[in-house]
Amino acid sequence: MQPKKIPPQFTRTANKILESRYLRVFRPRGSRETPAELFARVARAVAEAELLNGNTNQAARYEEIFLDMMLSLDFLPNSPTLMNAGTKLGQLSACFVLPVEDTLEGLFDALKNMAVIQRSGGGTGFSFSHLRPKGDFLSSTGGQSSGPVSFMRIFDCATSHIKQGGKRRGANLGSLRIDHPDIMDFIAAKTNERDFENFNLSVVVTDAFMKAVVQNHDYELVHPREGTPVERLRAGDVFDAIVHAAWQTGDPGLIFHDAVNAATPTPHLGDLETTNPCGEIPLLPYESCNLGSINLAHMVRSEKGKYTIDWDKLRSTARNAVRFLDDVLEISKFPIQEVERATQNSRKIGLGLMGFAEMLILLGISYNSKKAVQTAEQVMKSIQEEAHRTSSTLAEERGVYAAWKGSVHEKIGLKMRNATCTAVAPTGTISLIAGTSAGIEPLFALAYRRSPVLGDQSFFEYNPLFRKFIETHNLDTKYLTENVLEKGRLIDIDGISEDVKALFVTALDIPLKQHLKIQAAFQRHADNSVSKTINLPEEATLEDVGQAYLQAWKLGLKGVTIYRYGSKKNQILELGAGEEAYRYDSPAQCDPGECEI
Repeated sequence: MQPKKIPPQFTRTANKILESRYLRVFRPRGSRETPAELFARVARAVAEAELLNGNTNQAARYEEIFLDMMLSLDFLPNSPTLMNAGTKLGQLSACFVLPVEDTLEGLFDALKNMAVIQRSGGGTGFSFSHLRPKGDFLSSTGGQSSGPVSFMRIFDCATSHIKQGGKRRGANLGSLRIDHPDIMDFIAAKTNERDFENFNLSVVVTDAFMKAVVQNHDYELVHPREGTPVERLRAGDVFDAIVHAAWQTGDPGLIFHDAVNAATPTPHLGDLETTNPCGEIPLLPYESCNLGSINLAHMVRSEKGKYTIDWDKLRSTARNAVRFLDDVLEISKFPIQEVERATQNSRKIGLGLMGFAEMLILLGISYNSKKAVQTAEQVMKSIQEEAHRTSSTLAEERGVYAAWKGSVHEKIGLKMRNATCTAVAPTGTISLIAGTSAGIEPLFALAYRRSPVLGDQSFFEYNPLFRKFIETHNLDTKYLTENVLEKGRLIDIDGISEDVKALFVTALDIPLKQHLKIQAAFQRHADNSVSKTINLPEEATLEDVGQAYLQAWKLGLKGVTIYRYGSKKNQILELGAGEEAYRYDSPAQCDPGECEI
């Protein structure tokens, strides 16, 4: 197919990522796909699903639509779809949850399944809450259990030797219930930075526990096999341990069990115990989910020199993206049969977004404002409504998801093709390809170093919108550039108006309550969950972390993650990048004259 649009001009960072991870190499001649050919391969493969419920004309029409929205970088699917669509491997899902049973056979079945999934490009989430505690008697051998944390080390070690899809490092989420007898060991598991490098950790907390923290009450630890109380702890002491570990290392985060399960459309299928590695998709055992993200920086239009949200384009893109993701479920090859059965039973998809911070800048709205919260809610509500309409239309065309009978959707008489439609993913890599800000995060900095991205490489980035802004507004380009390349943000630079500082506010300068309000605004209109980091400055206190967790619970969030800058020796993003950032990347998303703000 000949694309209607000219392929975008990628930054050097994006080109290197595409070459390293996504563009196929054709052997023996050694030639490589172009980005346009990559998107054409994906569009062609996904549109084949249209043949199952339509005809060749319909398939050709949607192939063109899918190609157009990827070439324009208006929408990109999750990495496994970009890597594997149209290939022999054909595994297109990003997120998986695997059960971990309290038997030796069950443990190593989970380990084997993890290896198969990560090899195909997926990330895995695990609940270790069913494992018996450390020191528990083993009737089969007469020995003692070594507990969940010790078995997690086996999973961590295995992941170190597996690259996802042969191209990226494996990722895991390990969770444990707050009432598990080994909870204190789990909380402290990552206080040594070299431990569990391939795991994010989350404690699964209940409303009852959080109320016990607020009321200064005790609570019970419960034996996971026998269901009997084994010990009582002061809830505040355990909460303080969580806070201290998170302040020190960024782990653990929290999963709010009651909020997650109150929102599930399929309670008849079981309890949601854990999530995918980044927390945006709570899944049942063996379920997987396909993700895609709309580029909000492209969902604006200029009217007389002023940007407004292009609501028609946003709705149209959401409509086509939901169809794309449902088609992905039709053609995806699943790594194990249990995953195929569970995934097709609920047909969960997660349409989200990237570029929210850059959309706000184009609209002239500070991320640290009430208007930003209002915009977040309006945008996500529009995406959610269109996603649900499209899934309902697809249900009329293709049938409801298999587990629809007995679901919340059946009880309210709403036919749906997909049990869930929306989620907000972090979009760490695809936002770099699209040349925009990640997920719903604020700009981390105006200039920063990102490492490691590919192996041990570091990428240096200087925000193209800010560069364009100072050029078009006749500001002191040399002075501002030199200072931003050194410091990464405007807050400590003299001679800049407060309006400009507010417009280009960065993550560490935003109060934690504003971070949480933004997350809550998106969560109110997301079927699944929202991946967002509550970035705190290096001088943040233990009390700040505790307040972040308490406020997240009170706001009804499904989960929360904090990161205090500098709490890890080796962190992914570092403020300031030096002159190398100016030379390294050029503006990617704006043609000349199109980004006046």
